Amino acid sequence: MTTAEELLAELASLATSIGPAVRPVGSDDLLRSLTDAARNLFGAAACSLALLSEDESELVYTTAVGAGADDVTGMRIPSTQGIAGWVVQSGQPIAISDLSNDARFSRAVAEQTGYVPTALLAVPVVSPQRTLGVITILDRDTRRPEAEHDMRLLSLFADQAAIALESVRSFSDLGRVLLTAVAEAATPDGDLATAAMEVAENLPIGDRELATLASTFVALIRQGPAERQLAVAVLTDIATYAGRRSPRAR
Repeated sequence: MTTAEELLAELASLATSIGPAVRPVGSDDLLRSLTDAARNLFGAAACSLALLSEDESELVYTTAVGAGADDVTGMRIPSTQGIAGWVVQSGQPIAISDLSNDARFSRAVAEQTGYVPTALLAVPVVSPQRTLGVITILDRDTRRPEAEHDMRLLSLFADQAAIALESVRSFSDLGRVLLTAVAEAATPDGDLATAAMEVAENLPIGDRELATLASTFVALIRQGPAERQLAVAVLTDIATYAGRRSPRAR
């Protein structure tokens, strides 16, 4: 029978090996850089990123730069409210040149930030699995090309934000899958690799893939350091290659 101490030691070894390959690096800084770059590119007064809460009932403004940024960051609104809510519910981008004539605009919410825009662009942030949130540009430079052109550009920023956010989710889910496998393996004749595969059979597809990945790494760890280093190198190369591709090109 494998003891709890042995299982935890095996889990620690697995996490040490696989962690560097899948752990997101500077995700918060990357998201802030994306919003800042978008604001500068469009000559906008502000840019913000709002993410859906776990139960999708709220939009949480996690990142903001420009006018009103300090008051916007951390703000929470119902996911059905305002233009941001319309974007995540519909999954469609939108460009509005005169917000005063749009019934969806929540002027009271804007006033709380100390900045009331007159125009905006908003694009959903979407991964292959789900809608994650919305990125919004306020009062872009009116000398720029037509709004439809800039919506396509803003979609590229949304794609990069989705990649960063999904890498964070995958890393968090990997830990949950591994801990579930440890619990399953803590039985007579328990084996972490086998338990991870058994856990995978009852998981959604995304988590199932993570459990398979975990069990594969367990097997490689038992082979020796050379095999472990090779596996990490291959996985890192794959992650780097995938990160260079836009989700819209897949």
